[in-house]
Formats: sequence, structure tokens, C-alpha cells
Amino acid sequence: MVRRSLLFTPGDRPEMLRKAPGSGADVIVFDLEDAVAPERKGEAREIVADVLRDPDFDPAPELCVRVNSVGVAAAVDLDVLGDALPAVDAVMLPKVRRPDDVRTLARLLDERDVDADVLALIEVADGVLEARDIAAVDATDALVFGAEDLAADLGATRTDEGTEVLYAREHVVLAASAAGIDAIDTIHADIEDVEGLRETARFAVQLGYDGKLAIHPGQVDPINDAFTPDEAEVEWAERVLEAKEAADAEGRGVFKVDGEMIDAPLIERARRILERAAASEG
Repeated sequence: MVRRSLLFTPGDRPEMLRKAPGSGADVIVFDLEDAVAPERKGEAREIVADVLRDPDFDPAPELCVRVNSVGVAAAVDLDVLGDALPAVDAVMLPKVRRPDDVRTLARLLDERDVDADVLALIEVADGVLEARDIAAVDATDALVFGAEDLAADLGATRTDEGTEVLYAREHVVLAASAAGIDAIDTIHADIEDVEGLRETARFAVQLGYDGKLAIHPGQVDPINDAFTPDEAEVEWAERVLEAKEAADAEGRGVFKVDGEMIDAPLIERARRILERAAASEG
């Protein structure tokens, strides 16, 4: 399943929860954590449960709930959602610090007979340093990078260039790639800055990310566009794989396409482009 765009929707806003699937996002994230004020957590849990139980609610291709941090708060979230949990495809766990955080959430889900992927949100210093081991946990299906909380944890100053979190951003995508799971990039906080969003989304693609978080429906299309290969990329990839078939038949390990020498890394890139294009169409 493709995860180009993941749209956060506040759990205490039922009208927004119901409209979210119409945004075009690949994943809708019903948020019980940061988007909900502490005094409204209980109400948000009940609202999300009601929407999930509604037989007329038509979810996105993938429906996710961001619970609160692992422990009592996450357990309460799951208990209140109760029999609505089978409607959920994935659970996002914030502020993951160590592999055992994911294992604990997986145990809580298993105790409730819920089969859902875990998206581990890496947004504190401990989590960045433990990212490879977090990614290796069987229940982890994606690493999600959270730059805003990480900067706060570090005491760093956020800049437009993002150099203060660049090492962590790269480290998370490396850890996800090593484990063979998805890597999801951080939010773009300025919802009015569409061009800035396009630029940072394109950079995330260059880094190797599979998708990006969105905090407003208006951010979904620019993100989807950035993570969908364009026609020129698809045509190049098709030429590479066609030329590879001919080279294989002749016993050649390297070959040229458009004057460029093609070897194993570029072949793998071509395969990924076509896989991403096919997934985006599906």
C-alpha cells in the first residue's frame, strides 16, 4: 500500500474526521495526541470511536489512529475505542524512545485481538539514536520522522533550511531502509507556504522517504505530486528495464541507456520508480 501522504485530523472534530477521506490522502490519521487539548482527550476518544463504528463512514485507503504515548494513556485510548478498533489499519505511536515501546503497543493490540500495523514516530533524541532497532521490531511497519518535537527535545532552533535536524532526518530514512519498511517525513508547519512544501517534499524524495505528513487537506495534493514519479521518470525506468532484459540475454552486467552507463543501483532505482508509479495509480 502506498503512503505518499498521511493527513492528521483532530480527534475532537467529528465533522473533520468524516470529511478527511475526501482529501485524497493515502492515509488518514485520526489524532488523539498533539491535536487534542488535554482536557478534551476523553471526548476525542468517544468521538473517534463513534465515527469508526458508523457503517456509513467510508475511510481512506488506509485508516490510522495516533494514540498517546505508550503506557497508561495509550491503553486508555485503545480501551475506549474498543470494538471500533477492527476498522483501524494502523496505529501511530508518538515519542518512541526504544524498541520496547513498540513491543508494548503491539502487546496491547494483541491483547485486544487487533491486527494493525505500528507506525513509530521518531521525534525525541533517544528515538533517533535507537531508530535502527525500533525499525527492526516485527510490528513496526514504518518510521515517521517528527522534526518539530525533536527540535524542542534538543533545544534546537528550527530554521527554513532544516540543517539542525538534517542528520536525524537522514538517520531515520537509513534505519527504515535497512529494515525494509516505509519512511515518512515530517510535517511542513506553514500551511500557507505551498511552494515551500513542494520544495521540502521533493527533498524528502531525494533523501529516500516514501511519504510525508500533512496537517491540512490543502497540503495533500502537493505532497502526492512530489511522491508520484512523473512521466519522464517512468519512461526512463521502462527503458532501463527493457535494456536490462536485452543485456541479460547477452550476458552483460552493465549497459547504456540514453548515453548513461547503467549498473545495479540504477536498475534498482528504475524498479522503485515503476513500483511507486503503479502503487500511486492503484
